[in-house]
Amino acid sequence: MKALIVDDEMNVRDVVRYVGQWDKHGITELFEASNGQEAQTIIDKEKPELIFTDIKMPGMSGIEIIKWLDSISYPGKVIFITGYNDYSFMRQAIKCSSFDYLLKPIEPDPFNKTLAEAVESWKNDQQSHHSDETIDEDLKKLWVNQLMTAACMGEPYETNDILPYLPAADQYEMTLLSFYHMHHAEPYIEQLADKLVNQKLGNAFSLQNDRNLCLIITIQDEWLTVEEWMVQQFDLPVRLVSGKPLTSLTKIASSFQSLQTALDNHHYRSIHRLDELDAARRTKDIVAYVDEYYMEELSLEKLSNLFFFSREHISRKFKQETGLPLSKYMTKLRIDQAKIWLKETEETIYSISLMLGYQDEKYLSKLFKKVVGVTPFEYRNENQRQIVSR
Repeated sequence: MKALIVDDEMNVRDVVRYVGQWDKHGITELFEASNGQEAQTIIDKEKPELIFTDIKMPGMSGIEIIKWLDSISYPGKVIFITGYNDYSFMRQAIKCSSFDYLLKPIEPDPFNKTLAEAVESWKNDQQSHHSDETIDEDLKKLWVNQLMTAACMGEPYETNDILPYLPAADQYEMTLLSFYHMHHAEPYIEQLADKLVNQKLGNAFSLQNDRNLCLIITIQDEWLTVEEWMVQQFDLPVRLVSGKPLTSLTKIASSFQSLQTALDNHHYRSIHRLDELDAARRTKDIVAYVDEYYMEELSLEKLSNLFFFSREHISRKFKQETGLPLSKYMTKLRIDQAKIWLKETEETIYSISLMLGYQDEKYLSKLFKKVVGVTPFEYRNENQRQIVSR
């Protein structure tokens, strides 16, 4: 930290320099100025965190110094030192947001107490400011990711809201990245975004409706540079569809849909293929995913996109792991859940059908009877009779 002593009397500056416990409180550089103009020059160049200044000086007074500091949003602490024990001076000091007010002659204990408090206050301000900046930056990133997601989904947006987050260019290119489902993609997307922004190559956006997808917008003819960096820095498999020209920021939705279609149709390239990972563990990941989301629309196609396996490979490995094809395994899970709801709740059969992902109550009844041997209605009645008879 740096401190500045401003006083037109040399002996006062000597006393302040002598009595202050500078090293103890982390003050590594100490500057002196004999008037306000000299102080301004030192402040501009050295930016001291603490300023001790006389109030009444020829030329530029201490009050004028602090008013100037306020005009430039000086973040440090100002302590007035004066020989005038006058409330009017004290009132001016308070009004100008000085940190404290010390009277001459300088006494070591009060001075060092004020010094310690000023240093601590400055550190707290810095910590608070840094925390606020971090929060603001996180909120800004979240907002622009939400904005870009909405744009990709075809919702209305203003291109002027996006422009501040991209380097100036006549034309851009759009790329879509797909991360392996079980990996946490956010740190990689943030690292890539920082690289693109710092190098003024573009930006990367985490899509909020699918956290495994990352949309990248780069200036024209720079994608090869970005991909080479990704190959070196990423240590996990990534699928990508790249090189889609984006002639205007008004066409984000159509460009995104084109990339998404290409990805869904397996027209992609890969960085760090998944062959390096343990196949047995990934198969268990797929089974665990089906166990959790079996009431949703699942298909080999969707699992292929999520887990970076071909549909044929997933079909073969899934049956080896569970003993059943995917469709029959999901049916078993749904019927088992239907049994629980029929026994333990008052939900209607129609409501249970909807919760299981079936839009047709008759279809569930037919499927249930095929698997269990009785209809859902008969199963519930039989279960209730057994409870009554106990």
